[in-house]
Amino acid sequence: MTMDESSAVPLDPYAATLARKWMAATVLLRNAAGEVLLVDPTYKPLFELPGGAIDENEPPRAAARREVREELGFDRPVGRLLGMDWVPPKPGWPDGMILLYDGGVLTDAEITAIRLPPEELAGWVFAAPDQLSALLPEHMVRRVTACLSALEAGTVASLEHGHPAR
Repeated sequence: MTMDESSAVPLDPYAATLARKWMAATVLLRNAAGEVLLVDPTYKPLFELPGGAIDENEPPRAAARREVREELGFDRPVGRLLGMDWVPPKPGWPDGMILLYDGGVLTDAEITAIRLPPEELAGWVFAAPDQLSALLPEHMVRRVTACLSALEAGTVASLEHGHPAR
């Protein structure tokens, strides 16, 4: 019988058979001009949104806020869910889910206060929507674009690798 590490109680037999997915929470932060904040990971070739893995027993919104604090150096509540994107498996990784939250518009003081962890992030940039394709992988461009549309429409984007879920 499999043990649930968080409580040391054996998992329900059915629960032990369920698929496992990784989950991440990301945040869409913007400046007054409507440009999107992207960070430059030291361990990947392209930019991405601030965010990261959701820890065990951590609510997704709390993970999004924690990631902003860890990656940008300031604490800011996150807003509503803008999108959820299923990510297909790749060699060495199971499939996963990314939840994208509205981080709102940063003030000039918050922008000035950005402090990156140098071992994880090499830099940051604000990018207009028409600049995203030069900085992000194609599936992330689709994700961010869909979430910008959801923000404007007051909806939530349901995506599969950046494409609208059918």
